Amino acid sequence: MEIDGHTKLVGLIAHPAGHSKSPAMHNEAFDQDEINARFLAFDVEPDQLSAAVNALRAFKMLGASVSMPFKQAVIPLLDHLDKTAELVGAVNTVVNHDGELTGYTTDGIGFVEALKDDGVSLAGQTMTLAGVGGAGTPIAIQAALSGLKTLNVFNINDPSVKNAQHIVKIINEQTDCHATFYPLEDRDQFKQSISESDVYTDATGLGMGKLIDKTLVDDPSWFHQDMTVFDTVYAPSVTKLMGVANQAHVAHVINGQGMLLNQGAAAFKLWTGQEMPLKDMSL
Repeated sequence: MEIDGHTKLVGLIAHPAGHSKSPAMHNEAFDQDEINARFLAFDVEPDQLSAAVNALRAFKMLGASVSMPFKQAVIPLLDHLDKTAELVGAVNTVVNHDGELTGYTTDGIGFVEALKDDGVSLAGQTMTLAGVGGAGTPIAIQAALSGLKTLNVFNINDPSVKNAQHIVKIINEQTDCHATFYPLEDRDQFKQSISESDVYTDATGLGMGKLIDKTLVDDPSWFHQDMTVFDTVYAPSVTKLMGVANQAHVAHVINGQGMLLNQGAAAFKLWTGQEMPLKDMSL
């Protein structure tokens, strides 16, 4: 649609921001749904975050996507938090309600919806999750809120281990899911947990970039056919982990592309009240 005096604006607040695929995805969706809005990426310096958030109000923007390094730093600048964002302690979507800004996290929603798209429900299931960082944290929380029965969390002994243990505590205190933390260095426990799980999710980032040849599981015998293996990496489309799962003839082997699209779709609906036309997207 043509930009005119009524065009609404949505922005990405990130540093850096130039690599983002969000403008292409959301602007195509605006066109498909005939919504008079545009999505732009803004590379915001850390000391300008407060000014950027205030601009959402001043420019009467629909809202914003929030990416690294601002997912936590943005929280004190907002008026309200969605329950999931509050539990996760991070925000990736801001919605402007007549000048009042509410923070949401849609990453976990993207994960759950991607599973549903492949015919997988988490209700009553057992999941093993490796890595509780930027992707793993909302995945853990949203899975617990979506009816997951048991969650086994594995994390390496680095600074992120405190977050992993904290998330397990929150899940046990505030959801019906039973969560347990294990050190990822305990390979025997890791193997046993995967063998007893309905879903194994890797949120470590192994399998992409310089770590493209890396995987936590390189033995197909660790998997069983009646399970789901989910790798949050979306490029390459088939990671080393997924290759191992395919060798084991795992029923559902899924990459992060669906999670990426579905978290964007959830944000799109929060801003516009309309469904993102995922089936018609060319991305």
